[in-house]
Amino acid sequence: MNGYQKYKEQSVYSMSGAELLLVLYDEALKRMRMAEYALEDKDYGVFDNSIVRTVRIVRYLNSILDMEQPISQEFRMIYEYLFYDLSAIKAGRERRKEDIAQVVRLLTEFRNGFEEAGKKVQEVRTVTEKSVIG
Repeated sequence: MNGYQKYKEQSVYSMSGAELLLVLYDEALKRMRMAEYALEDKDYGVFDNSIVRTVRIVRYLNSILDMEQPISQEFRMIYEYLFYDLSAIKAGRERRKEDIAQVVRLLTEFRNGFEEAGKKVQEVRTVTEKSVIG
């Protein structure tokens, strides 16, 4: 493993759960943009790879849901919808390219929602720590 790979691995291990979620969503969004550009360039290898990588990310996000939480059922249904859409996009390529925007919109909304939730959790922790210390 080279120095950059070690640095990257170490930075991932030092991230909070909220930060890791944002990284996953950012990567999924990056892959969807790559798929869109690859489709415009008719580079179907990059297109297929980008969709497959996005599916893997969504599959992972689905697998880490805490099903004890009621909202997780709703997330699971949306992730299953994303699996369906991504499969249709991959299979339909040119015929389904307008669906890419829908997937990007959903992933962006999730990403932004988790970012806001992470900020609120951090604010609560900061206030709680100040209250105990001060």
